[in-house]
Amino acid sequence: MSEQENARAALASMPSIPRDAQGPVFREPWEAQAFAMTLALHERGLFTWPEWAGVLASEIKRAQARGDPDTGETYYHHWLAALERLVAEKGLSDEATLARYRDAWDHAADRTPHGHPIELRPEDFPRD
Repeated sequence: MSEQENARAALASMPSIPRDAQGPVFREPWEAQAFAMTLALHERGLFTWPEWAGVLASEIKRAQARGDPDTGETYYHHWLAALERLVAEKGLSDEATLARYRDAWDHAADRTPHGHPIELRPEDFPRD
């Protein structure tokens, strides 16, 4: 299946994806990257769309139970949580590694001037 066909399948299986007439709408570059990573992992056979939709729905329900107002602004936070969960469950990474990269990304974002691309550097990772 082509990347475009994968994107269409994702849109069809998850009607709540923020979109306009041209397709998915992303508020931040990381949202588009998380979407693209999900498509790539699906294309490699890591999970089916129904499996993905179930994990995403579960993450949204968990967030709502914690008080997420469900305004649509946090949709890709749930998407990313679902992606991280599947990656860990499928053994592609573990929670500790995901947390390490999440912390490094936060550090890199803090030191990056607004409007500039965020780049991970060795100093963004804490020394053990």
